[in-house]
Amino acid sequence: MAHAFPVNPFRFGPLALAEAFTDRQDEIRSLVADARNGQDVVVFAPRRYGKSSLVWRVAEKLATRGVLVAQVDLMRTPTKDQLASKLAKTIHADLATRVWRTKDRLRVFAGLRLTPIITLDPNDGTVSFSFDARAAPPDIDATIEELLALPGRIGTERERRVALVLDEFQEVADIDPVLIRVMRSVFQEQPEVAHIYLGSKRHMMQRIFNDENEPFWRSAKQMELGVIAPELFAPYALERFERTGRELAPDTCERALELTGGHPYATQELLYFLWEDTPAGEAATPATLDRALEATLRSEHSHFSLIWDRASSGQKRVLQALSQEQPGRPLGADYQRRHSLPATPTVQAALRALERDELVQRLDRGEYEIAEPFLTEWIARYES
Repeated sequence: MAHAFPVNPFRFGPLALAEAFTDRQDEIRSLVADARNGQDVVVFAPRRYGKSSLVWRVAEKLATRGVLVAQVDLMRTPTKDQLASKLAKTIHADLATRVWRTKDRLRVFAGLRLTPIITLDPNDGTVSFSFDARAAPPDIDATIEELLALPGRIGTERERRVALVLDEFQEVADIDPVLIRVMRSVFQEQPEVAHIYLGSKRHMMQRIFNDENEPFWRSAKQMELGVIAPELFAPYALERFERTGRELAPDTCERALELTGGHPYATQELLYFLWEDTPAGEAATPATLDRALEATLRSEHSHFSLIWDRASSGQKRVLQALSQEQPGRPLGADYQRRHSLPATPTVQAALRALERDELVQRLDRGEYEIAEPFLTEWIARYES
């Protein structure tokens, strides 16, 4: 029975947790098993495919199985002293607090090259760590290496499996290119730690793990996240409409999933607006879906406008062509002629840049299509 004032059951933007999380059961089982076995994994996926939400769900399951899980977001650590601070806070909050009493937790940092400055927030009792940004580079480097080794040491001492999740892992190269080699050197000596690598810049992650000249080459199992199949997403959508006192006809649901291609974020977003436009006790209609799509495009307008403003003339022309005919072969003479595309070298450069930014994706037989959800519809309405 629906609540008197049901809450929209669809979520987009933040992490999809609890009931907002959809499917990925095979991936969850695989990652849980990998972490328990100490297997390193790199998760490849385009942006907004739910990598972080997936790992959060995996972390919940691992915690119930006695695995210690530490998560570090490297996007928020642009300098080495900030990386050291983040590592120390994560080790304290996610590992030390779970295996030691309060008076023993800080002892894990004894012996570091640099002693951290420890601050206790009187409002919520959280502990934060910082390191002197003016410290000599060899000292901060040694401290980071020691901090990276601590999850393995804790796992060994407490006889517990540890999973270390490194989100936005490709940012390591921007912090300091040498860190890649340091991490690889430390991590290969941690059989009790399963390292899970996530990154939003797919081309950089692929280079790190697939280039034989890189230290992490062939160092981790590779998992590719794809779209969620309609036969898995449809029951989720239909059940949530019904549970909240609304109806979603199967053909309307099918059309919605055609528009999103099963992209997790895009589907949640479109269904959010579809649910909002469907009165309680009534059914979503094709007209309701059209209005929901318009609301979605308005929601994404600033994002797409920024993409468009940054795109070169050649990139814009390729995107316009693909919005009209895809999958397409922009490198083919006939396709170029039909869509008045520039010379082949310009198109090649545009495609490389669009692929790097994950706006288009290459398919088989030289075909391409727009990968960014709703960008095709937005171009058709605003830039054709």
